[in-house]
Amino acid sequence: MRSDTLKVPGATLYYEVRGHGPVLLLLPGSGGDAAVFDPIADTLAEHFTVVTLDPRGYSRSVLDSAEPVDQQVSVQRDDAYRLLETLTPAGEDAYVFGGSGGAVVAIDLLAHHPERLRLVIAHEPPCFAVLPDAAAQKAFVDEVYTLFRTQGVAAAGARFLDGIGATMKGMPDPADLPPRTAEMIHRLHANAAPMMANELRPITSYLPNETALATLTDRLILAAGRETRGHLPHRPAATLAAHLHLPLTEFPGGHSGFTDAPTEFADQLLDLLLAAERQIRPIRR
Repeated sequence: MRSDTLKVPGATLYYEVRGHGPVLLLLPGSGGDAAVFDPIADTLAEHFTVVTLDPRGYSRSVLDSAEPVDQQVSVQRDDAYRLLETLTPAGEDAYVFGGSGGAVVAIDLLAHHPERLRLVIAHEPPCFAVLPDAAAQKAFVDEVYTLFRTQGVAAAGARFLDGIGATMKGMPDPADLPPRTAEMIHRLHANAAPMMANELRPITSYLPNETALATLTDRLILAAGRETRGHLPHRPAATLAAHLHLPLTEFPGGHSGFTDAPTEFADQLLDLLLAAERQIRPIRR
């Protein structure tokens, strides 16, 4: 694995690359970073050039300004596009997998730059604005944000986890983990406050461009975790799939299935990616 940085307007992005083959960009959820994909990245890197990154303002991707700014989907989309343009060979398409907030960015990337994308897999995008009860979900997010401002990260985080159905596992104790994983957990704890302050509301209020996506359904897989069925994290992907007349693909585990059940999750993800790859060139697993 190698790491590098990319200067983009307003920030410097940290990213990691491993493996060989077609480019596969993995986009983490809000407040996550490149290392959250460690449980599945090596398996995927047997067939793909796997690129992971710290989104701007989190972990090792620093903003040019010390002043906090809202994390806009359009800006994160442009960051992802610039990274793909830097790393994808001329004339080749790239693959993108996004989880949670990263799935929102992946959907927006497909809507705006389909010419460079072979397939986008969006796992549980929290775009609550697509739901029939969007107003109630906005009120819930606003409540979480107010708790963050008045009582802090812990109270807001507890309310959010309860409100989405208690389907997410808590982060482990860094003392029990290998050094690289422990360092990631410390970074994720530090990312929680800026995520609550600057990203929670923009990411959950995002409305996908369904008109654009309707012409690109052959390059989009909407996915959700089996363990979140019936809960809030599952619903936006299911709703958007219905709007676009797409099947909903279920993965093992819950909202963070790639850490809940990494072996099974990686195998299913790899099957989907290789199936898409075989359509344009022969490949052996």
